[in-house]
Amino acid sequence: MIEPVHLANFFTVFFSAAMVIMTGALYALLFAYSRVKQMSRLMPLAYLAYLGLVVSTLTLAHAANLLHSPFWTAIVGLMLIGYLLAPHGIWKLCVGTHAAEHNTPANPKFFQQP
Repeated sequence: MIEPVHLANFFTVFFSAAMVIMTGALYALLFAYSRVKQMSRLMPLAYLAYLGLVVSTLTLAHAANLLHSPFWTAIVGLMLIGYLLAPHGIWKLCVGTHAAEHNTPANPKFFQQP
């Protein structure tokens, strides 16, 4: 059983949980913006935000006493792997889904001469 968070660790849990949200959102936003605007120079910043997500997640897991249990350690690891790969999968899905739109008469560029 997991022991509860000590009162002394409350600020650490609160701050690291907020950083998980902020760095996760920053990673997703930078990744998407880099791909949509074709600005590959932003991709290292996205991965730097992901590194911040890893550090804040491990800090949160340590402060919340989750790393003492193999089950919760595996959950934390799977979450980090999933969040690394999810934007790549979502991007491929969006590109594949919207590729058909570029070849239809509903697209105004379809009728333009090159």
